[in-house]
Amino acid sequence: MATKGRGERVQVGGHTLQLTNLDKVLYPATGTTKADVLGYYAAVAEWMLPHVEGRPATRKRWVDGVGGEVFFEKNLPDSAPEWVARHEIEHKDHVNVYPMVNDLATLTWLAQVAALEVHVPQWRFGPRGAQRNPDRLVLDLDPGEGVGLAECVEVAQLLRPLLDGMGLELVPVTSGSKGVHLYARLDGNQTSAQVSDVAHELARAVEADHPDLVLSTMGKADRRGKVLLDWSQNNGAKTTVAPYSLRGRERPTVAMPRTWRELASPSLRQLEHTEVLARLRRRGDPLADVSSGTPVPPGELGDDMRNTESPEHDSSGDGEARQRRDRLEVYRSKRDPAKTREPVPADAPPTSDGQSFVIQEHHASRLHWDFRLEHDGVLVSWALPKGEPDDPAHNHLAVQTEDHPLEYGTFEGTIAEGEYGAGEVTIWDSGTYDLEKWRDGKEVIAVLHGEQRGERRIALIHTGHGGGSEKNWLIHRMKDDGGAGSGDATSGDARSGGARSGGADAGAPRLDPVAPMLASSGDEHDVDDDWAYEMKWDGIRAVAVVRDGSVTFTSRNGHDLTPAYPELQVLAEQVTSDGGAVLDGEIVAVDESGRPDFGLLQTRMGLTRPRDVEHAAAGAPVRYLLFDVMHAEGRSLVHDTYDERREVLERVVAAEGPIDVPHVFDGDLEAAMRTSVRLRLEGVVAKRRDATYVAGRRSRSWIKMKHHRSQEVVIAGWRPGGGRRAGGVGSLLMGVPGDDGLVYVGRVGTGFRDRDLEALLAEFEAAERATSPLRDVPAADARDARWVTPSRVGEVSFAEWTSTGRLRQPSWRGWRPDKSPDEVVRED
Repeated sequence: MATKGRGERVQVGGHTLQLTNLDKVLYPATGTTKADVLGYYAAVAEWMLPHVEGRPATRKRWVDGVGGEVFFEKNLPDSAPEWVARHEIEHKDHVNVYPMVNDLATLTWLAQVAALEVHVPQWRFGPRGAQRNPDRLVLDLDPGEGVGLAECVEVAQLLRPLLDGMGLELVPVTSGSKGVHLYARLDGNQTSAQVSDVAHELARAVEADHPDLVLSTMGKADRRGKVLLDWSQNNGAKTTVAPYSLRGRERPTVAMPRTWRELASPSLRQLEHTEVLARLRRRGDPLADVSSGTPVPPGELGDDMRNTESPEHDSSGDGEARQRRDRLEVYRSKRDPAKTREPVPADAPPTSDGQSFVIQEHHASRLHWDFRLEHDGVLVSWALPKGEPDDPAHNHLAVQTEDHPLEYGTFEGTIAEGEYGAGEVTIWDSGTYDLEKWRDGKEVIAVLHGEQRGERRIALIHTGHGGGSEKNWLIHRMKDDGGAGSGDATSGDARSGGARSGGADAGAPRLDPVAPMLASSGDEHDVDDDWAYEMKWDGIRAVAVVRDGSVTFTSRNGHDLTPAYPELQVLAEQVTSDGGAVLDGEIVAVDESGRPDFGLLQTRMGLTRPRDVEHAAAGAPVRYLLFDVMHAEGRSLVHDTYDERREVLERVVAAEGPIDVPHVFDGDLEAAMRTSVRLRLEGVVAKRRDATYVAGRRSRSWIKMKHHRSQEVVIAGWRPGGGRRAGGVGSLLMGVPGDDGLVYVGRVGTGFRDRDLEALLAEFEAAERATSPLRDVPAADARDARWVTPSRVGEVSFAEWTSTGRLRQPSWRGWRPDKSPDEVVRED
């Protein structure tokens, strides 16, 4: 009988947990204790959580160890901590409350109760418990008697080109049991039933082509000598053991994501938990892009999981409920539930006192935002053609539309072509609100508590005009110090649309740099003819603020670039926008042929003394290439579409001298790529034409496609040179941030000019330190290394990543003073 062991109270993510029986042996064959299990899940959490968060978690518990009884748990027990995230799912005859493993504290609690295995479906919950469409496909290769991993690998290799042909990239996972799981990322546009049907047909086709190896149905068929290709894991009610979950087998094996190179190894086997972390630190998570690399457009409620509980009816006997106006009559008249995915309740809504809100981005015939406030059992709704205002000086139009059902607060998806409101709907922000005033048809004042965009105070004011414009309102962003008790949203300029007296600058909002929007890596499969294509310029990102006849330039990490590029002050004279502008672009240095040269730009970076700047500018002239505008003509443009912002940019900026607004290729990726190759540039940036400007965030609305591979690295040391480099710097030692610090990724000694290395010697000596800041440095590379404080970021081009996590054939491209070490990530 296991001993009780000592316990301890720990703080995890701000929550207190009591850990007990830490010395209890859960895996007798290896002596693995509960403390070991807790340690494993704590160490692997950063890689595991993206694959499980937001999904209902089913658990398998072995409270007496894997040799004892197993408990299969779906419902969350009453003893669970109240802070564990949860949602209900209604089954045919009961309702279960499922936990979501969204954080380390929850994962730690599961390990404490000996929930060794975590199983999740291929879909996530929406904001209020709605079932989204699946964001990944999974195929389970389960070997029968007489076959094993080798045969599973054979089937996996048969499937890989088939899925490639469907535009899906498979990533293998050794299941920790007997077989292999294959995952692929989905775009979220198909239901679980549709994905399951496709997977079923795929399994049948592979079985038909390889009947001696593959079986596509379980049933009573003889599985000996065959691999079951289990497609049913894509059913919305089915779950699969989570990546990085332990397994409740004799030894502590793990469902471990693998590379295809690993899968092809003749020594392939299931891995144990002690082998996982070293591989992750060395190679990263092969499955990362499947669950977290791309924001997946979510789906909507599935028929099998929709909450069908009937609302309580009035039983007072006075008929009030029956006589109550059906506020959804207009909404229902515009929609056919057989043709639209939107929720269409059959009954009149009951009254309610909830205070939820949602703002949905709606890519219909024209992009707009739908603003909805829960009130009296429905979502009272307005369409905002320009979105919610972010400046109290400027109001936006709000057109009241029909009331929507409360279920619409979680709706995301595509409304079919030909239906009312056809187009894609996504949630822009949602949460709760505190009501300050509600005068039907006249005025609403509320404080929004947004889950995505924080707290702000807004007012909706009816314009009071007739003549067909009875639905027109204004939405006003109230000042933070407006005072909850002021009680009058119509004072001042709330009705005037922000008109000001005393000249263009009187009361004008302060212009500050906007954190630049960032692009995600991708390829031609991520874009289509409805995108715009721009060159990817070989320079440094710079946000320009033009105001009062001068310009300030700020890097993406907030550094002031203005003193280094005085010749770009001419931008102030070439911007024709009252009240100034905030612009986005790239500073590039150009060689004699006019081609951007990143190496040449290095000579200008970091200079502030006027004499140094003047001297460097003579040999390295720069240009400012503009591609976006975030504020101009007295208003914010971040909620405008790309096409609308581009029109403003070309109108307010005169391209002349060192200032340019480069050409855009409309829908022609092939022409853009050809031009990029001809100009010997990095590649192309594709931009969705109806996308807004997402400040300070990486977005799939901008996709960067490079011709060559590059990697940002943190420089943590150097090795002395030989020959003509004797007595100086021969090569630099590079790292990329990992879970416990900088992981060594190799050394680079090519691509430098001798004078660059000479200048580095004095700098490195000033930053010298006694110990290595890098992990996993081979003895041969560390033998004569000199270590420095890892504070500077550089960029290299390279051929490929090696199996040991090193950069093959790296070549130095230059320093990146616009980046900080904590921004560096491994580019896969």
